[in-house]
Amino acid sequence: MKPVLRLSTLLLLAGCAVPTRALPPVEVQPEAASGYQLRTGGLLARQAVVAAHPLAAEAGLQMLRAGGSALDAAIAAQMVLGLVEPQSSGIGGGAFLLHAQGSRVQAFDGRETAPVRARPEAFLDTQGRPMAFSEAVLSGQAVGVPGAVRMLEAAHRQHGRLPWARLLAPAIALADAGYPVSHRLHTLLQADPHLRIDPVARGFFYTPEGQAWPVGHVLRNPEYAQVLRRIAQDGSRALHEGQVAQAMVERAARPPQPGALSLDDLRQYQPRERAALCVDHQAAGQAWRLCGFPPPSSGHIAVAQILGLLRQTQAQGSEQEAGLPSADWLHRFSEASRLAMADRAQYVADPDFVAPPGGDWQSLVAPDYLRERSRLIGPRALQEVMPGHPGAQRSAFAPMPTQPEFGTSHISVIDAQGRAVALTSSIESAFGGRRMVTTDASRPGGFLLNNQLTDFSLTPADALGRPVANRLEPGKRPRSSMSPTLVMDAASGQPVMSLGSAGGAYIIAYTAKALWATLHWGLPAREALDLPNLGQLGTGLRLEAGRFPAAILEALRSRGTEASFLPLTSGTQLLQRSPAGWTGAADPRREGQVLGD
Repeated sequence: MKPVLRLSTLLLLAGCAVPTRALPPVEVQPEAASGYQLRTGGLLARQAVVAAHPLAAEAGLQMLRAGGSALDAAIAAQMVLGLVEPQSSGIGGGAFLLHAQGSRVQAFDGRETAPVRARPEAFLDTQGRPMAFSEAVLSGQAVGVPGAVRMLEAAHRQHGRLPWARLLAPAIALADAGYPVSHRLHTLLQADPHLRIDPVARGFFYTPEGQAWPVGHVLRNPEYAQVLRRIAQDGSRALHEGQVAQAMVERAARPPQPGALSLDDLRQYQPRERAALCVDHQAAGQAWRLCGFPPPSSGHIAVAQILGLLRQTQAQGSEQEAGLPSADWLHRFSEASRLAMADRAQYVADPDFVAPPGGDWQSLVAPDYLRERSRLIGPRALQEVMPGHPGAQRSAFAPMPTQPEFGTSHISVIDAQGRAVALTSSIESAFGGRRMVTTDASRPGGFLLNNQLTDFSLTPADALGRPVANRLEPGKRPRSSMSPTLVMDAASGQPVMSLGSAGGAYIIAYTAKALWATLHWGLPAREALDLPNLGQLGTGLRLEAGRFPAAILEALRSRGTEASFLPLTSGTQLLQRSPAGWTGAADPRREGQVLGD
């Protein structure tokens, strides 16, 4: 019997959601800031790739120029990111990929799964309380079964044009020859308090004195090159079976809190192809179709809810003042986000385990439901925000308490045939679980394991014993905020935009901001990403520090909106069709680049 059927009776019990005691909000950002630099993308007539590191973008462009598809370019770029941006993603983690060919949009799910020996109470201490989040991250219990490589392999079977081994060649060459440590990687390595604990990582990323290698130091990773050679020859089997799989299991089993990952877990992992979740959206007199990832991602549902609620509550006045979002718009964005986050905490989890409200995830983004929810948004902030009731029956799940979410990187690609890819990948926390895998101790380097199981609720049930939908269970995929998005012209069905972001749970806000700025305010890609960031996770509206006038806080607080400044280090990448071709932008808060022809 499928888990979703096993739980159906519980899910449909009559009951009312009540607030649960949330964990104290943690305002540490997924990745630290490392500077702000405006970047130009230019006009790209035929094909383009944007990624979070210039070397990754170069690898993707090589594949496009060799006649490869958008999917080929994304795979090549991702394998390089796993080398040069190890803090954000890699072959030890997972990914969500959207692919559009004409009007057909597919969603490839490479999200990690919980090992079969995982238990809901894995992150509770001996008194039954959730352990500190940092403790959970470093625990071997946080390591999920990686899925990115096996998912990319499955997508390549359908949409690849170049041989699989060709796509891994740029990353192998870079790993062998070495690459210069960037300012961002140096900054994050130096600041991280935990990575030095792992002896393999310490010996690779740091000097003998324990300092991060300086900017410009050429870092070679022959172990990563060797693993990729095996994957190039034997496909994902080389990662999920044999010597590399054994090394992953052994690494996850080491203290603290030895994990449950097994060879059977790795061998049996299967990616999923899911139906993309698409919603219609009107903006500036045009009709668009916004396609994103369905659960286990919560990202696109929340983004679509925020945009739909904002559209329902649009005022007559300007939404911008002096080139910045107005206080009125910020207030409405905050309230819309609070409503979306309440639904997210109540309903969204792995669809193989949890039934959607009303039997369809579209119920959460249906126009009538959003119209009803929009009536809650007024001139003053709501005192309390509760989840809505999009289905006829009430959920018996408990809302998930607030807890941190980290990690991620994003790649967008358009090829000369008009195929589009939006790929978001992650190992969760910066540098994942700080466990570096190597098959040969004499060979420097390797790759990092994820800590994705901390995306499950550390608290599996509330004080009344009601389970949290997104609790840890064997074989389950943790809820994610990753929001790869493809925007389609509603009339032609063709892709006109590909985007996504890094930034933990704030990914939702970053993606929604970019979509609203481009579709409603008509901003070009670069100006949309240059706009100050903002985000609301249910604990207060956060505005990007140094980018708003101090008076904005008082204007918001007069509406009852709790607001404060916080560094918000997004990693948004965007490609956008223009009358003459494609334009793109890489987030100025990171080190990405747009390349193309």
